[in-house]
Amino acid sequence: MKRRILLVDDEVAVLLTMKAILEISGFEVDTAASGREGRSKLHTREYHMVITDMRMESDAAGAEVITAARSAPYHPAIALLTAFPVADEDWQEMGADNMLVKPMHVQILLRQIEELLATHESKLATLGSGASVKTSPATATPAKKNVAAKRTGSKNAPAKRAVKAPAAPRKAAVKKAPAKKAPAKKTRAK
Repeated sequence: MKRRILLVDDEVAVLLTMKAILEISGFEVDTAASGREGRSKLHTREYHMVITDMRMESDAAGAEVITAARSAPYHPAIALLTAFPVADEDWQEMGADNMLVKPMHVQILLRQIEELLATHESKLATLGSGASVKTSPATATPAKKNVAAKRTGSKNAPAKRAVKAPAAPRKAAVKKAPAKKAPAKKTRAK
């Protein structure tokens, strides 16, 4: 059973890109294109994590999704996704566990999600809540590592540098062929 994430954002490009990245990395992802749709999905399925944009159909839509996630009986980890960073106190007061600023490098995003899931699961275990999303031993493993690292066989392999081919010499300007002259008109001698 994969770890399940609810991704809430009103920008379709962000939804589709992040969904693809997270699914390739081993997560099961549901998407919602509005705060209202996100709140509805929180009641129909259980999620390990909710990642929500802050500003959607209204400036308060993200805060409303966070409030709904906080009141869910399965207590998901919550990350606020925004292009407009706010002070730590503000997103923490909203109830988010972490703030993700977009755009973001894929490896940083995945590392932050893994760290948030790990700290959230340990916090739930410490509290002895038992109200977290049920996980099997398979779901407790980290998401798949970088695909490029897998190809090289080692996650610590040094990055390969691209070697630029020497620049080709510039070609001389192409000379245009002289325009054909119209045949001279013959004048008749009288």
